[in-house]
Parts: sequence; C-alpha cells; structure tokens
Amino acid sequence: MASRKNQLAIDNDELMRRVEALINASKNRYRITVQVANRAKRRRYEDPDDIEDGWMKPIRRAVIEMSDELTEPEIIGDE
Repeated sequence: MASRKNQLAIDNDELMRRVEALINASKNRYRITVQVANRAKRRRYEDPDDIEDGWMKPIRRAVIEMSDELTEPEIIGDE
C-alpha cells in the first residue's frame, strides 16, 4: 500500500491546478462540482477501509482521479 500512497499523494498546489483544470474543462462549474462530490461520496461508501487509514480524503482522491481522466481518456469509466 505504500506505493499506492506515494502514487496518489500530491501537494496542495498540484491539487489546486487539477481542480482548475477540471473546472476549465467543464461547461458547467456547478455540474463538475457535483460530479466530484458524488464520486467522493461513492468512494467513501465503497471503500470504508481507506477512510480508516486516513492517508487521503475521498474528495482529494476524486479530484485526482477525475483530472487523470481528463489527461488520459482511455481510463474514463462509466459515470
């Protein structure tokens, strides 16, 4: 799990750049905000063990995943 932690751990500046990229790529700022929140909520209930570890909050993970989907379209899943 240590490699997973290092892979997903990013600093706040990088996280803000990713948030801005998501907002800029979206036609509707409200909709992308709701999509990120829904993904974080879904992740929270799907993986309760990750919450107990406490190394990454679901909202940060959702932003990272969704911004990766912008840059790497082959990993886009069903939404």
